[in-house]
Amino acid sequence: MDISALTDEQQLALQQYTSVTDQGLEAAVPLLQKCQWNAQIAITRFFDGDADTVDPEAEAARAPPPQPSRRTETLLDSIPARSARGGRRSRLEPAPRVVPTPENQMVQSLPFPFSIILLPFNITYAIVQRLLGAVGYLFPFLPRLLSRFYSGRASQPSRDTGRRQLNPRDTAARFIRDFEEEYGVTHGTLPFHEGGYAEAYDIAKQDLKYLLVVLLSPEHDDTAPFVRETLLSGEFQTWVKDPSNNIILWAGTVQDVEAYQMASAFNVSRFPYSTLIVHTPSVSSTAMSKFASTSGPVAAQDWIVKLRTAVQTHNAELDRIRRQRQEQLATRNLRQEQESAYERSLAQDREKARKRKEEAAAQEKAEREERERAERKADQARKLAQWRSWRAHTISSEPDADVKDAVRMSIRMPNGERVIRKFAAGAELEELYAFVECHHLLQNNEAMSEKEPIRPADYEHRYKFQLVSPMPREAYDLETGGKISQRVGRSGNLIVEKVIDDDDDDDDEDDEDYSI
Repeated sequence: MDISALTDEQQLALQQYTSVTDQGLEAAVPLLQKCQWNAQIAITRFFDGDADTVDPEAEAARAPPPQPSRRTETLLDSIPARSARGGRRSRLEPAPRVVPTPENQMVQSLPFPFSIILLPFNITYAIVQRLLGAVGYLFPFLPRLLSRFYSGRASQPSRDTGRRQLNPRDTAARFIRDFEEEYGVTHGTLPFHEGGYAEAYDIAKQDLKYLLVVLLSPEHDDTAPFVRETLLSGEFQTWVKDPSNNIILWAGTVQDVEAYQMASAFNVSRFPYSTLIVHTPSVSSTAMSKFASTSGPVAAQDWIVKLRTAVQTHNAELDRIRRQRQEQLATRNLRQEQESAYERSLAQDREKARKRKEEAAAQEKAEREERERAERKADQARKLAQWRSWRAHTISSEPDADVKDAVRMSIRMPNGERVIRKFAAGAELEELYAFVECHHLLQNNEAMSEKEPIRPADYEHRYKFQLVSPMPREAYDLETGGKISQRVGRSGNLIVEKVIDDDDDDDDEDDEDYSI
């Protein structure tokens, strides 16, 4: 098909139709010819699916010709045209993220001396303003008549400086309440976002939704008809409430600071104003751009067609981004799960290694303690044997029979053997204990034949028995001390009893091979 044979208007209509519908030229050109090359009617018939049942040519013939009036001025942004050089990307206008400036930063109070000087002028201005307000209340036609002579009033946003400034959420709640009271609708008729513009902007950017911004000005005569005929129309309510469209509706009046600053940032020339904002990754990964902006009154059907066309144009790109985000989220979740599993496995390995290390350390400690205990035991046994040998050589010999003051003791050993021995009258009680301790060495002549051994150093011997007289029972302990003759008497019958202490090792009894 030779497209060059078409006129410029027909080529523009063909570009608009194909950019929205993505239909081939073989099917697009016949439908546009039937619709008298009216792209809007052709797009409507294509999406409604009744191009074959309804005669587009008759509908195009019945459609009124374009009027160079207020209706044509409302559609500022035409349908984006697709070109080989990427003209669609160049037509996108960035949507700024407007955060309301605090009132104390917008209006700075004058110093006190200047306020005193300007006080008469302020009082005069307040009186004149009250008088003019009373005149306007009595004669309502005067403000409208005067507004016709003031051309700049219709093109510049205005703000009521006497209106109390609130935070963005409270400002949105006040606007919704005033809107419902002004137009007599119930709460929820329109799903206004109950928050600030910046909050709605961030939600639309994060969740990949469309942000529809509507700015109203009560001072303009076109505001009330636009709200009643377009904004509150049943078709628009159905469309904006449809969850599949992903629409966030935010509206405000320029009497508030936030909407006033937005009107200045968007360069609004006429009210009411609306624009559709959506994330455009074709510009940048974080860009938010304006689509389908309107200024001034607009019919509900034309407005909805324009909004629906813009949404359908950008849905494919948003779906692609959503899929990418889902894939990225799934990949990130999978990576986090893998990292968590790896960390758990690593923690289990560290715990096993720690337990093995603790068990090895405990085993090594037990072996070391056992080795030290064995060494201590061997050393104690060696020192005990050396001490017994030394003490056996140092025990005084038994007195002769002609010694009259000798002490005679009868000692019964634990094995039942009875030993009778004489001690010198001045012998200490420890001498008697040493005799019992070394009795088995004293009986061994070979051990006593050796030369006198050396007393072991760093050793303090502790007797593990005590001598007791049976009748009456009395224990003769070494802590009290004294001589044998003083403690026991010139003669006595003694019994050797073992003393078991908690501090004694059980294995020490194996080395006590003496007769007790």
